[in-house]
Amino acid sequence: MDRSENVYEDPDSYQNQFRGIYDTTYEVPLDEPSDMTAHYENTDRGQTPVPAEERRGSSSSSSSSSSSSHAEEEEAQKIEDSDREEEKEEEQKTEVEERIAELNLERGSPESKSESESGSESEHEPEPDPEPEPEPERRNSSRRSSSSSSSSSASEKDESDEREQLEITLFTKAGIDGESIGNCPFSQRLFMILWLKGVVFNVTTVDLKRKPADLHNLAPGTHPPFLTFQGEVLTDVNRIEEYLEDRLAPPKYPRLAARNRASNIAGNDIFARFSAYVKNTRPDKNGALEKALDKALAKLDDFLNTPLPDELESGRYNGGGTSDRKYLDGDQLTLADCNLLPKLHVVKVVAKKFRNYDIPSEFRGIWRYLGNAYSRDEFTNTCAADMEIEQAYKDVAKRLGK
Repeated sequence: MDRSENVYEDPDSYQNQFRGIYDTTYEVPLDEPSDMTAHYENTDRGQTPVPAEERRGSSSSSSSSSSSSHAEEEEAQKIEDSDREEEKEEEQKTEVEERIAELNLERGSPESKSESESGSESEHEPEPDPEPEPEPERRNSSRRSSSSSSSSSASEKDESDEREQLEITLFTKAGIDGESIGNCPFSQRLFMILWLKGVVFNVTTVDLKRKPADLHNLAPGTHPPFLTFQGEVLTDVNRIEEYLEDRLAPPKYPRLAARNRASNIAGNDIFARFSAYVKNTRPDKNGALEKALDKALAKLDDFLNTPLPDELESGRYNGGGTSDRKYLDGDQLTLADCNLLPKLHVVKVVAKKFRNYDIPSEFRGIWRYLGNAYSRDEFTNTCAADMEIEQAYKDVAKRLGK
């Protein structure tokens, strides 16, 4: 954080800094009154007039050696000259004192004023200085100058603070222990979107066995996931996605919508084929359902290996070839990936556990896609543990006959 910003926001620290700067700049000009005072004192000592009694004594002694009329004239002339000299010295003294007072007033420092007054009182007993400018007015003008100099840093801070001021809470299904993240690809979908947006948000896991009354009142009749955004409760996953993309928009937040429409529907039939496969209780239908799942996966693999229109326009695949992009719509995660990847991971974990089924190794596009996803915190840190996923399908998978 900028130090000038802290000074501007804290009045006490600002005044202390102002006083320190003021004292530093004032030390050099303060020598001027001292020089002038010294000059006055030297002049005073060099031209100290003879007291009137001594002058009278000397004049009376000289009157004995000269005529009385001439002596009286001479004595009168000396007295007149002495009076003029005293008046002149008094004028010089007053001018010096006034100059010192003016310099102290121009600096306006209470500390320097007190030093000048104490020094003058010990030697000259000066007249009271004019009333200085009120201290609060000088501080106010200094705050205004500080405000103008730090306006750019304040505006930058406002933009960063706006993100932190958003109050967003995602309510997700809790795991077996009632606290950790449970298996729910729809919760993970919203979790990933918020993470990719870079917004500050809270996550609250809800134990469906012990759903608190306050959450029931917040979204009655609704199971996780749901979202509160600045106090507004949103319950439909698809609408929440659209809402976040609209409210958390560029330039402050990244755009996550896919550029290619085909990316949004790629792999959209895989989860339905998988559900039919693992929920089937008839062994005679197991083979056909497995082939249907293979077909849906093969369609996704073909899409991942086929260059997208913008890849072809770049001239990278003029001679044909296989795309090596990381995700559905390119090398960046999009809303399409937030929808598909959680489901694809469930397929991989559950089919292996309860049907001993592996995604065929020849589907290199899918394995490349999953490998890139597992390298991203936005996916791995929002994903439920494999044990949570297996536990969620334990009762369903048991229905398959032996």
